Amino acid sequence: MRPLSDTTGPRLLAISDLHVAYDANRKIVSGLRPTSGEDWLIVAGDVGEIIGDVEWALRLLSERFAKVIWTPGNHELWTPQADPVQLKGEHRYRRLVEMCRGMGVVTPEDPYPVWRGPGGPVTIAPLFVLYDYTFRPPGTRTKEEALKRAYDAGVVCTDEFQLHPDPHPTRDAWCGVRLDETERLLAARDETLPTILVSHFPLVRDPTMILRYPEFALWCGTERTADWHRRFNAVAAVYGHLHIPRTTWYDGVRFEEVSLGYPREWEPRGGVPGRLRQILPVPEA
Repeated sequence: MRPLSDTTGPRLLAISDLHVAYDANRKIVSGLRPTSGEDWLIVAGDVGEIIGDVEWALRLLSERFAKVIWTPGNHELWTPQADPVQLKGEHRYRRLVEMCRGMGVVTPEDPYPVWRGPGGPVTIAPLFVLYDYTFRPPGTRTKEEALKRAYDAGVVCTDEFQLHPDPHPTRDAWCGVRLDETERLLAARDETLPTILVSHFPLVRDPTMILRYPEFALWCGTERTADWHRRFNAVAAVYGHLHIPRTTWYDGVRFEEVSLGYPREWEPRGGVPGRLRQILPVPEA
């Protein structure tokens, strides 16, 4: 993991998987603050499951940071029975986008902002693309075979029960729609500027290879984004979801997994939990 540098100037920072339903995580989020009045913050999904919780966290952060950029994770798209807002699928996502816009938080539906601070200018592109079950275990050729292996292993993402694709027939169908729309938006950007691609799910499959339960990779991305960091001139890709914070490199592009994760995951690690990851300026190794 790359640390924050000692610079006191503007920084582009990132975090994901805040999961504020946990009291310990909520306390950490309450303590997140910029070190400069010009700091921007990327929040790469899984703030929480209840829309009221998501609003609390993003409003708090938007009042502290000069700009907040958000893309949804799978948890924001769940429809838990405890949530007074029982919208599903596309309608739930659009409610979240409307809520964010009311707070000045940038979403995947808004024009991509350009960071002009140290390390810029660079276009920051929040992407909402979901997954399509193409990160399949070896020896499985179809979605059905892969899901059967996952169910037989007892490794099944809660998305199968809580993330509804309405009005799309399936989650992978919704993913296809999102991929087509996102490719169109990326192609229409200012091609003279490099990009930072922000997605809740990793754009390439490689980070999932170290999962304790490899079957879970089914719910972690899509093969269709495997070349996006090259196609769209990325200098960095920011993601979460795996709860394995680290820095890796693919094709010379820096990939930053920036998740906080659940207390049972971050408590044994030691150090300062919830430390914001610096994306720009590039910190010293």
